[in-house]
Order: sequence, then C-alpha cells, then structure tokens
Amino acid sequence: MPAESAQPSTVHLRRATARDAPEAADVWLRSFAAALPTVVRPRTDDEVRAYFREVVVPQRETWVADTGAEDGIVGVMVLGDGELSQLYLHPDWRGRGLGDRFIALAKERNPGGLGLWAFQVNKPARRFYERHGFVAVTFTDGGGNEEREPDVRYEWRP
Repeated sequence: MPAESAQPSTVHLRRATARDAPEAADVWLRSFAAALPTVVRPRTDDEVRAYFREVVVPQRETWVADTGAEDGIVGVMVLGDGELSQLYLHPDWRGRGLGDRFIALAKERNPGGLGLWAFQVNKPARRFYERHGFVAVTFTDGGGNEEREPDVRYEWRP
C-alpha cells in the first residue's frame, strides 16, 4: 500500500539502473495481473524478471517512477524508436497522475510522434491513451503478438 506521505508530485521519474530491474519487473507483473486478468501471459514470472534484467533495463530507454521511500518503484515506462512499448503502474498507484507524467515525458522525448499497442480488452488503458491524444489506427486479431490477444495500434502526432 502506498505511504500516505508519498504523493505523485514527490515521486521522481528517472532512468532505470541495473539495480531497478527486479522492482520494475515486479511492477510489470502486478500491473499486468491486475489490468489484464483474462490475457494469458506466454512467459513465466522468472522469464519476465530475466527479460527486465537482461534486455529491458540495460538495452532500452527504461524509466521508473521512484517514491524514494519504502514503496520504491511504482511505475515503469519503456521507450524506443518512436514507440511507447511499455507503461505499467503498480495497481495501488493508478489514478494518481503518474501515468500522465510518464506520457508527458514520452512526448517530450519523442516530439515527432509516438506509437503504441494496447490490448483491445484493456478499456481503461485505451481511454487513457485516447485522453492523451492517441488515435486508434489499426485493430488486429492478435495474430502478431505473443499473447494472441486482439490489440489496437495507437499513434500520437503533434
């Protein structure tokens, strides 16, 4: 549970370091389970943790939301080549403005535009991205993703 004193304004967005990989992976796992309970994950928890440790944090532009307190890392965002490939918040920290801050940072880092994929079943995420100016441009049957879950391509252009 979030500390009462830790407010979104005191949460720092910063580039992830190798030490952040385990906590970032745990945020991803908790968020995915809470937001997408009907989506089958093709990877085990240990495989997800290894992916964050070996690929996501060292090889991608990975950002974390760090409370600097006992809650530690409560959000993770991954950018690359005009893509917002991951944006996950600890379930206890949703609706507190961190997603808005991550999107603002993503747009600042990619002023020419951004693309992303979201699962069609994730209605809250879709509303969130649309509220931030992303437009749905393609709907698929999920044949192109590991989960085999229907998804939607979003794009933001300034």
